[in-house]
Amino acid sequence: MLKEFKEFVMRGNVLDLAVGVIIGGAFGKIVGSLVNDVIMPAIGLLMGGVNFSELAIAEVIKYGAFIQAIVDFLIVAFVIFLVVKSANSMKKAPAPADPTTKECPHCISTISIKATRCPNCTSELKA
Repeated sequence: MLKEFKEFVMRGNVLDLAVGVIIGGAFGKIVGSLVNDVIMPAIGLLMGGVNFSELAIAEVIKYGAFIQAIVDFLIVAFVIFLVVKSANSMKKAPAPADPTTKECPHCISTISIKATRCPNCTSELKA
């Protein structure tokens, strides 16, 4: 059961979805902080000191909260990068596929591996 769970988690689409959800949530905090702590107070100041959330005099622009949201995002993104990197190192490399083409020894063109005669120079090929 543990082996099946590991195979399920290690599939690319499950890992990609998890990364997308986590990074999306962290990026949502950046956007929310930008709007709530930087843009809306600036708009409030331009409109005569109106604080839209409380309809009072606007507070100072909280750029520190915005910087903190960016730092939080970078930390989360770095941890996710490390998790994905370690997960990718645990994946087994797929076996190389059998070749389907070969080169004609006479004209050096690429031909099917099953060919007995070159379609370009019409030379007979050894099996």
